[in-house]
Amino acid sequence: MAKTKKLNFPKTPTGINGLDEITNGGFPTGRPILICGSAGCGKTLFAMQFLVKGIVDYNEPGVFMSFEETSDDLSQNVSSLGFDLDKLKAENKLRVDYVRVERSEIEETGEYDLEGLFIRLNHAIDTVGAKRVVLDTIESLFGGMEDIGLLRSELRRLFQWLKDKGVTAIITGERGENTLTRQGLEEYISDCVILLDFRVIDQIATRRLRIVKYRGSTHGTNEYPFLIDEDGISVIPVTSLKLDYKSSTEIISTGIPELDKMFSGGGLYRGSSTLITGTAGTAKTILSSHFAASSSKRKEPVLYFSFEESPDQLVRNIATIGVNFKPMIKSGLLHIHASRPSLQGLEMHLLVISKLMERLQPLTVIVDPISSLITIGSSSEVRGMLIRLMDTLKMKKINAIFTSLTHSGTSEYNDATVDAVSSLADTWINLTNEQNKGEERVRSLLIVKSRGMEHLNSKQEFIITSKGLKFIKRKA
Repeated sequence: MAKTKKLNFPKTPTGINGLDEITNGGFPTGRPILICGSAGCGKTLFAMQFLVKGIVDYNEPGVFMSFEETSDDLSQNVSSLGFDLDKLKAENKLRVDYVRVERSEIEETGEYDLEGLFIRLNHAIDTVGAKRVVLDTIESLFGGMEDIGLLRSELRRLFQWLKDKGVTAIITGERGENTLTRQGLEEYISDCVILLDFRVIDQIATRRLRIVKYRGSTHGTNEYPFLIDEDGISVIPVTSLKLDYKSSTEIISTGIPELDKMFSGGGLYRGSSTLITGTAGTAKTILSSHFAASSSKRKEPVLYFSFEESPDQLVRNIATIGVNFKPMIKSGLLHIHASRPSLQGLEMHLLVISKLMERLQPLTVIVDPISSLITIGSSSEVRGMLIRLMDTLKMKKINAIFTSLTHSGTSEYNDATVDAVSSLADTWINLTNEQNKGEERVRSLLIVKSRGMEHLNSKQEFIITSKGLKFIKRKA
């Protein structure tokens, strides 16, 4: 029996980071796409980025027809994102047309139609040779109509006209009370429907995206957080990646020669994940700083996420143990990103990390400490976020260092992040800070586990000096 030939479904890249991955290649070429959501969720920006990126990255001219904002207002609103609409209009690659629709002037008769709009839109498309079109928003166009039959007929006519014109069109719409849009009809005649949502949970705001439907194509079905910043919109898939990454056999140094000797391979595997746990004052940050210095010494970029110390404070404190971060930062080999966990939700932290990794291309990523994340999510939520982060780091063969604060007593939240992450980490190093019979403070290090490598199984005492960690051997 002859095999059925698989046809390629024509798609248009969205120009939005992460969205092409979720849609398996982009929006359906030559078809209408509905972007719906409540006020302030990013519909207009979403549509504008689709147009601008199409022009800049794919040489596909576009038309933006607005029923709410003037051309000057739109240019000013998106200029902070680096979108120079005036330049694109001067190059005849973009046409922005403001159509004023006054509801009080709309009179419904049997002859009401969109012929005037089609003529105006057709002229704009032909003027620049547009491949992409945006209509923002559809409520302004049909808001005054109460005849459902006429409304349905005109909507179908509009969407069919866009299809016949062969343009990939985004139509934005306001979300209704129990429907995706106020009319409740657009989602049924659109080939692709994307719902944007802006919610606040426990005083933390998060924007999310969901593909409600996509005719003729498979797509991600989950909710995906997206971020609006100075670079525009970025989306990140929240589902875990498959366990199909390759593992390296190359050994890299921890930055402490004596610690390297505690592993049979003389260090850690490249691209592995290491968890460093301990109570307050056990030298978790100091140990992670040695990892950073070792990577820098190998001329490998380091991305350091600090949730408790500012960059200046971290640089000052680490200098006291003989690790100088300043030349690493100046050379671009070390980038410190500091923020409070409560600044945003877990998914948004993951998105920020992913964006910085894409921009800086680090070979080592340090998160200090992950225990701070428990303040903005449950143990299962933190575990889910860290699974996705660890999978991403392993896929890219990036060395990962995570520190986590533990507690000596017992409590409801005792060591929640350790429980969530310890089984995922390739290497687990636990630091303790105890007092001996002479009331002397004794710090010690124990390698709890190290996948694929033999290691010392006993506690190793150490002290903190002006030259870093120094392991000591006490006389029996």
